[in-house]
Amino acid sequence: MTHVHDVARQHDLALVAVAALLCLAGAWATSRFFRRMTEDGATQRYGWLFLTALASGVTIWATHFVAMLGFDVGVPVALETPLTAASLLVAVAGSAVGFLTGATGHRSSVRPVLGGVVVGLAVSAMHYVGMAAYRVDGVVSWDTPRVVLSVVLSVLLSTAALLVARRARRHGWDAMAALLALAVLALHLTGMSAMHVTPAGAEGELPAPGSRYVLAIAVAAVAFVIIGAGTAGYLIDARSRAASVERFRRLAMQDVLTGLPNRASFNERLEAEIGRAWERRGRLALVVLDVDNFKEINDQRGHGVGDEVLRALGGRFAALADHVDGAFVARVGGDEFVATVRVGGEGDLGSFLAELARTQSAPVRVGADVVPLRVSTGVAVFPTDAPDAENLVNNADLAMYRAKRDPVQDVCFYDAAVDERTRQRRSLATDLRGAVDRGELFLHYQPQTAVGTGEVDGYEALVRWRHPQLGPVSPGEFIPLAEENGLIVPIGAWVLRTACAEAATWDPPLRVAVNVSAVQLAHTDLVETVRQALEESGLPPERLELEVTETAVFTDRERARRALEDLRAMGVGLALDDFGVGYSSLDVLRSFPFGRIKIDRSFFSGEATVAQTVELIHAVLSLGRTFGMSVLAEGIETVDQLALLHDVGCEGAQGYLLGRPAPLEELVRSGRLRLAA
Repeated sequence: MTHVHDVARQHDLALVAVAALLCLAGAWATSRFFRRMTEDGATQRYGWLFLTALASGVTIWATHFVAMLGFDVGVPVALETPLTAASLLVAVAGSAVGFLTGATGHRSSVRPVLGGVVVGLAVSAMHYVGMAAYRVDGVVSWDTPRVVLSVVLSVLLSTAALLVARRARRHGWDAMAALLALAVLALHLTGMSAMHVTPAGAEGELPAPGSRYVLAIAVAAVAFVIIGAGTAGYLIDARSRAASVERFRRLAMQDVLTGLPNRASFNERLEAEIGRAWERRGRLALVVLDVDNFKEINDQRGHGVGDEVLRALGGRFAALADHVDGAFVARVGGDEFVATVRVGGEGDLGSFLAELARTQSAPVRVGADVVPLRVSTGVAVFPTDAPDAENLVNNADLAMYRAKRDPVQDVCFYDAAVDERTRQRRSLATDLRGAVDRGELFLHYQPQTAVGTGEVDGYEALVRWRHPQLGPVSPGEFIPLAEENGLIVPIGAWVLRTACAEAATWDPPLRVAVNVSAVQLAHTDLVETVRQALEESGLPPERLELEVTETAVFTDRERARRALEDLRAMGVGLALDDFGVGYSSLDVLRSFPFGRIKIDRSFFSGEATVAQTVELIHAVLSLGRTFGMSVLAEGIETVDQLALLHDVGCEGAQGYLLGRPAPLEELVRSGRLRLAA
């Protein structure tokens, strides 16, 4: 009986080397296909699963048969075709199940372990089904412990391969390829050492070495072709992915409309330029440009023309950047551009700004239209004006906003002393955004008095703000901020709801007046906001009066007229506030459904004589009678002013003489108001 123990001695090392090379190549391809399988979506996953299973199955099968053809048992051998084909199917199908199991689910779950076990069993099943197709002129016996060891090695190494692939951060896929190759080779060598062949005794003809080489090379060639085809697809996919990533990176860093770099690209470039200036002890100028009349262009000429204007400016700025060494221009917002330029000598920045002014000042021709441009420019210099990118941008912005407000200068340089007020306003606007939610706003009420009787017949609600650090902030300061930043709409809605809710508790049931700004009146939800405030509070509509200025109704006449008519139809009172400071008062009285006129305080605080003031008030009272409106005078601070109103027959008055604005609690405590039980 001949026992084949020395496996290495009985293998043809050349064919073993071919099998090992094939195994390593196939394992590498399998690991890369499996990687794509775990990264792509459901549709692509099954395509990569097919390639993974095919590459793995062919690798296992071809490695086994090439190495087996290099194994010399000293007796005639043959291969049974059906079982040989079946062993390939076992390898492919088992790999498919194993890799699909290992690729799904969370990487820290047990599924990669289960998948590795299935792959290891597939490798083992393929080997021993293949060995069943191995026909020898003798008796084959097996060393059971070595067979078990071969299966255990295959399962453990395959499981480790899937675990490192799913959990390792770096080099996980290379480790997977090495472990898979080791699983296949370890199984083959251990399994072959477990086989013992006892020759039958009859002399037979051994297969010629040349025929074994031809068959082995043919098997290896077919396997390499299959694996190579899949690898080519993988490499093409990788190149396409890299190209797509680069294309998306360019798109992510480029403004689509103008072709200039966008905000992300600008931020990256600014940090790099500041780093360069810091290292070389140089200076860097940041220029912020904003098209002042861009909204006007869009509104009057259409958004298509606005886009063409931006494209034209983008082209001009790009050409300028190309001709100035170290210059960079980007579009960072709707009509906002930024530029950086390295400042070497004293004349560098001035020369660049002059070129920039010539570039942006020329009108843009769009078809037959010639569109004039007004551009405000702010400049800040690193490190003189700011130590870092964030402060440099903020300071250049402050300078640009100052240029917008300056009727003479289009270009302003950052000035710490001058721009500090702007910075404070921007900081205050930021704090104001959360004032409602933080409960920092509250209401004061100022009485409105009937002149004839001296009795209070209503209160005007006035919003106040107590800043957590600054304390009380003047309404003259934060109300304009709220209007500039669009915060007046939510603040106004809060004032309306709160005033209605508190007025609903008053005894006696007096009228409450609430101011409505131009921004609120232009907002489409004003009527619905008023309706909800009345419904939630239970306040009758006739106890609510909305005060609107002439400026507010002229912002958008038609929308304002419709809104005021809808409010009047609900029963809400309407008062024309600050009467006498506008330009079209008669037209407003005729066209809008106001029920009250409020004479502006300037009638009493100006330089007019008493006789002139009396004549003016008589004229307003006459207008009120003509249009069926009552009249109330604001800003009454002296007894003489009140007496004058009484003499001319004015119905109502409001001012410090008659009562300062006070919180509801103080009005209740003083007995001027009671709360209904």
